[in-house]
Amino acid sequence: MISRRALLAGMLASTATAAWPVENLITAETPFSTEWLWDHARKLAQQEYQAKPLIPAAWQELSFEDFNKVQFDPQNGIWIDEDRPLRMDLFTAGLYTKRPATISIVEDGVAKTLGYDLSLFEVRGDLPDLPVDDTMGYSGFRLRTTLNTPDHFDEFIAFKGASYFRAVAKGQGYGLSARGLALRTGDPDGEEFPDFTDFWVEAPAPGDTVFTVHALLDSPSTTGAYSFRTTPGDTTRVEVTATLFPRVDLNHVGLGTLTSMFLFDETNRSRFEDFRPGVHDSDGLLMWNGEGERIWRPLANPKALEISVFLDKNPRGFGLMQRTRDPEKFADLEAYYERRPSLWIIPDGDWGAGTVELVEIPADKEIYDNIVAYWRPSEPMTAGSGHSFGYAMEWGDQAPGLPDLPRVLNTRIGKASDQIDTIIAIDFANHALFGEDLSEIQALITADVGKVSKGILQRNPGTGGVRLAFRLSPQDATRIELRAQLAKGDTPVSEVWLYRWTA
Repeated sequence: MISRRALLAGMLASTATAAWPVENLITAETPFSTEWLWDHARKLAQQEYQAKPLIPAAWQELSFEDFNKVQFDPQNGIWIDEDRPLRMDLFTAGLYTKRPATISIVEDGVAKTLGYDLSLFEVRGDLPDLPVDDTMGYSGFRLRTTLNTPDHFDEFIAFKGASYFRAVAKGQGYGLSARGLALRTGDPDGEEFPDFTDFWVEAPAPGDTVFTVHALLDSPSTTGAYSFRTTPGDTTRVEVTATLFPRVDLNHVGLGTLTSMFLFDETNRSRFEDFRPGVHDSDGLLMWNGEGERIWRPLANPKALEISVFLDKNPRGFGLMQRTRDPEKFADLEAYYERRPSLWIIPDGDWGAGTVELVEIPADKEIYDNIVAYWRPSEPMTAGSGHSFGYAMEWGDQAPGLPDLPRVLNTRIGKASDQIDTIIAIDFANHALFGEDLSEIQALITADVGKVSKGILQRNPGTGGVRLAFRLSPQDATRIELRAQLAKGDTPVSEVWLYRWTA
């Protein structure tokens, strides 16, 4: 057991001395290679799942406020006193993370495991007595480099809890998260959350600009070997390679999983008494399907769980995007939602048949991540075999390499004057494809049920682009799938707009 007084004394001592030598933390040294990790995950899958021990109950039972008093002291960062382009800070397990992860640094083919040391952390205020035993450990880590200025190390990626991680590009703040794997998301029988149980962070050499992390994923249903090669910059690129070894047949797998928050924007602001015009980390799902269509689906905060499925074969890309970059669209001087990253997934090779799935969960506060998107392969992953895949992640403002088409800027929805029908207005960004004469453009609007009007196309002086407005008559329908696109003959002159209207 460690008392609060001893803990605080240790903190004062650590802050008064030089940076903590990494050698003081190392508890074991073992050979490491990606081939070993792959083989280790394969062998582990042949055994019955065994979760890591729980950390002491006192750490699990901390309040959110008390847990946040324990903060890593950056002066104790790994490699802080070395001529390397990378720093690593550690997160302590506790509260929501009840099982720790093992973290090792790799250099010259040797993995050096870091032991848990509470004196690496600052305690900002009073805390109850907290035990530290062999079950205690770290929940994850963050990496820092000279991202924004040449003389300051800014964090650019963090791994913390389950298989969650998130990254930022230059000038951005954290927003949406990614997951190594999703299992049974939205299923009635419940979701399974695999864990990254072990990490290996490659020690960087002077001048390195690409930083590599390896991870072991484990859960009752599967194990997996992962590698993440991250290049931070104006856009931060993460190249992911992975192999899964299922213990059971996996029928509902989510690859390239994204998790975000959407509370409200102009489509549903009337449901919230809030001075801000919008609150969201992401505002739409963007897809570039195997047929070459560029598709935009605005996000919603539904009144009941909604799951949307978009059939595809060999997708070229998909992601959750934050297109709104005007600070006045949020009017939030603390959260800075306009600085949140978009995240675009680029499959490596052909992923075959499957679906992009979008899960929208009702939420009443911005503290909840209520949006999930991922690729779901049509073919199950069978037990006892290996399933390899790879993809690139682009964390930044926009998705690269898309067809050059006018994009959707805003979707506005409200009642018509009769208070029965609905008016939908879609604003497209200005583009040379529109030309001078809007009469040459056809508005292709469809609904699976109900009735839609022909639509009106007008210049929008507020955006400089073009607005398509049409009337929707539900005719007793409670859910309607809508699609709209602008075209000149057989040639599209806008991306496809999709929306699920609910009563």
